[in-house]
Amino acid sequence: LSALTANVQPVLLDLGPVVGSNVNFFGEQLGCKILVEDLFTDLDRHARSGRLEAFPQFLAGRFRHEPGSVDGILCWDLFDYLDRSSGDALAAQLMRILRPGGTLLGLFGTDSPGEPRQTRFLIVDEANLRYRTTPAARGRQAVLANRDIERMFDGLRVAESFLLKNRVREMLFRKPATDRAA
Repeated sequence: LSALTANVQPVLLDLGPVVGSNVNFFGEQLGCKILVEDLFTDLDRHARSGRLEAFPQFLAGRFRHEPGSVDGILCWDLFDYLDRSSGDALAAQLMRILRPGGTLLGLFGTDSPGEPRQTRFLIVDEANLRYRTTPAARGRQAVLANRDIERMFDGLRVAESFLLKNRVREMLFRKPATDRAA
């Protein structure tokens, strides 16, 4: 939240399902434009139809946003449900559309994969999240090591990283304000 308050009318991309209270929260706090792209539903559809091998290609063409057009991205725990090639394809697209100076928030589990459930996060206030699990066609795939997460988002820098009491790693990435080649 604090990373986006410096922007006038920031653009926020939420990769989870539409949660009305979250949309209201960010609208009230930031006065931002909120784009919701429910990738959990896309993943579920691919898993149910037996087409997970096509998911990386689907992700590579999923976002029609212009390069550098989004100020912030909420990934929630989506990467926990993806195989490596899907995660790499998604990370590449997110880094493409994230503006220089923009931020990306990801939550990464530390528990072993389990039954097919997905997590829906609800923002309670500036400091608290609540979550619910829902049945899904695909559960968490693997625990990602920090080095693998950082490699996946090569080009972004880790601005903050916390291990929460529930053993979820919260990582905030920032895209450098200027291109490395400059």
